[in-house]
Amino acid sequence: MLSGRPAASCADNAGGVVTGRSFASIRQGVKSTANRWARSARALKKDDQPYGERLVALATMHASEAFYGCDDPLEAAVFSVLVEMIKRQEQDRRGKNDVDP
Repeated sequence: MLSGRPAASCADNAGGVVTGRSFASIRQGVKSTANRWARSARALKKDDQPYGERLVALATMHASEAFYGCDDPLEAAVFSVLVEMIKRQEQDRRGKNDVDP
């Protein structure tokens, strides 16, 4: 056994290098995190459930982009939520500026 893997898995590959993914990708991790958050959102009080559901949607909006810069699925989910929060804050600010000279 080498590094916790059976010797056969290493012997089947050139130079003992194991190919393929043995871990979940960041995107899969974000999806898994979002699924857990969705369950948590359903457990919230009825009045708070829509906010939890929005959080889940925000967490997955930029998962593909965050994949390139984040090694942790939770970090990618939080990054996605923060990008959307800042974007919406800017849109709200611009909307108010358009109304008030």
